[in-house]
Amino acid sequence: MQQKIVITGGPGTGKSTIINELLKMNHACMPEISRQITLDAQKKGTVQLFLKKPLLFSELLLDGRVNQFLEANKKKNNIVFFDRGIPDVHGYMNYLGVDYPNVYIDKSNEHRYSNIFMMPPWQKIYITDNERYESYEQSLAIYNHLKKTYLDLDYSIIEVPTGTVNERVDFILNSIEN
Repeated sequence: MQQKIVITGGPGTGKSTIINELLKMNHACMPEISRQITLDAQKKGTVQLFLKKPLLFSELLLDGRVNQFLEANKKKNNIVFFDRGIPDVHGYMNYLGVDYPNVYIDKSNEHRYSNIFMMPPWQKIYITDNERYESYEQSLAIYNHLKKTYLDLDYSIIEVPTGTVNERVDFILNSIEN
């Protein structure tokens, strides 16, 4: 049976760097899609769709993440890594204090992952850019909301220790093998 592995955590914790390294190692990976949704909205004149219309942003994100989950089912790979999972969508809405319909939790329960790896906030590597506007303190708060979201869905969480990219990738791969 295919293992679906989520790598999640607050912004700027190294998730995409880990996913890129796993791609270099020829692992099947599903990329983060929120940046593309943000860039598409910016092209249409909305600087931060996530902040201006969080429910619309989250609907687009939920659809995209569910589609990724379903696309992974078509892959022949035994393991597929995801840069964030479906529960991240309502984890972020919890952080914002936005009310949302039960479909978010329903989709999270309907599409279950094998393992959840959480990347803790790490101030040494944290940077902001055009799509990442959160402060380090906000990243920490988001991390806590995401962790609670996954725990509320009865997932066991494996926290990835800080270290080099290779050390972190090795930790994840060794955890899956054991």
